Amino acid sequence: MKNKMTDIDQLIKETLTKEEAKFYDELDEQNLLEMIGGVFKTKHRWLMVIMHIVNLIAFGLFVYCLIRFFNTDNINELIKWSGAGFLCIMTVSMVKIFWWGQMEKNTILRELKRLELQISSLAGKVS
Repeated sequence: MKNKMTDIDQLIKETLTKEEAKFYDELDEQNLLEMIGGVFKTKHRWLMVIMHIVNLIAFGLFVYCLIRFFNTDNINELIKWSGAGFLCIMTVSMVKIFWWGQMEKNTILRELKRLELQISSLAGKVS
């Protein structure tokens, strides 16, 4: 399967101009760190920065709640600190889910761009 994909990619690159081939190479699959960095290169990077700050604050509050939970003997305080810690860890989880969704969206957009480039290449070849 890998051999067929390499052959197809090579055929596509041969039909493209130098600019299009460079653009096609930029659309190649990314590793995890490139995907994380790619989230900060979108139109909504300000939202990603805010979500990252909220994530750090919620995790810091979780650690604080955890410390307070283990340093108390009162049952009512145990319940309060465990509830607050649970709320903080849920916030962290929801931000992570949002973050991964944005990374997947960027991956799908990249694949759509590759597909559009392939279609325009084939259309130019047919004409």
